[in-house]
Amino acid sequence: MAVTREQVLEALKPVNDPELHKSIVELDMVKEIQIDGGHVTVTINLTVPGCPLKARFEKDVEAALKQVAGVEKVTTLFGSMNAEERAAVAAKVRGGQPHQDAAQSTMALATKTTIIGVASGKGGVGKSTSTVNLAVALKQLGYSVGIIDADIYGFSIPRMMGNMSRPEQLDEQVLLPVWAHGIPFISAGSLVAEDQAIIWRGPMLGKMIEQFLTNVQWGKLDYILIDLPPGTGDVALSIAQMLPNTDLVLVTTPQAAAAQVATRVGSMAARTNQRIVGVIENMAYFLCDQCEKQHFIFGKGGGQALAANLGCEVLSQIPLTTDVRLGSDVGDPIVADKADHPAAKAYLEAARKLAQLAPPKVWDEELRLL
Repeated sequence: MAVTREQVLEALKPVNDPELHKSIVELDMVKEIQIDGGHVTVTINLTVPGCPLKARFEKDVEAALKQVAGVEKVTTLFGSMNAEERAAVAAKVRGGQPHQDAAQSTMALATKTTIIGVASGKGGVGKSTSTVNLAVALKQLGYSVGIIDADIYGFSIPRMMGNMSRPEQLDEQVLLPVWAHGIPFISAGSLVAEDQAIIWRGPMLGKMIEQFLTNVQWGKLDYILIDLPPGTGDVALSIAQMLPNTDLVLVTTPQAAAAQVATRVGSMAARTNQRIVGVIENMAYFLCDQCEKQHFIFGKGGGQALAANLGCEVLSQIPLTTDVRLGSDVGDPIVADKADHPAAKAYLEAARKLAQLAPPKVWDEELRLL
């Protein structure tokens, strides 16, 4: 019996867009179907031309169509939507309903995703580096992870992730995140030139964070890591107000001065009902290439003292190494680039402990394969 167009469409109904989590048939993404005996060629209209998940589409389409009797070969081709088609998709993603207000959208996100802020008392301790490597480590452990760069003035996530692209808009309300290393992220650095200064007062900062939380199509994620600016300023307070009961990871160096400053973040967390789940001690020691000894250049014990003071544990001690710095500069996080490196192993240890202390709210084996 010859394969029919109706059979192909029916078989493709269970295939979801990995970002939007709706059927590609329902979203009108199946642009063309060609049937030549047992060879079926399907053209999928992507929301953006450079979609990072093409391989997932190909795998899912082929798996679905191979279940149809008579299909022997599957070829998947790709096109891209115009602005009008993207707007129609955005409306379907919202179920035809008006966009929720910010408070509703934020609470909806928080109920299905474990959101963790990565904070520090001062700058220069490796907070953003830790955010990126924690995210990649959680991804390697099988979790679906996203990153929000909330350090609006000092954004650095796009460079550290190795993708300076601008996000695509489905419509005036829905923004698609940028992807790198299998991780979606959004940053002020994704919206402006890297050398452009953002000169805003506090209320504008809070508004941008609100948009990152509510207007970006995050889909179903196990974790969202928020790279917070150092200290206890406007953004940290806005996050605490928008996302009550958020968990925090504190990043510090072993120096007593850095650890003491980080204690102030713990004090703010206690007053805003946030929980410190653990401390990452960055630049804990220098591992000499020649003698392989640990040299405690910035002192010793600051992370342990901070954790004891805050009633949590040290998730890991990250060694001081040029490989971590080089990876951050070129967009190759050490966990992704050199899995056997001592720093990569230390971040994986931190990620394992973090997943135990703050488990995901969504457990979907299919999503783990993204």
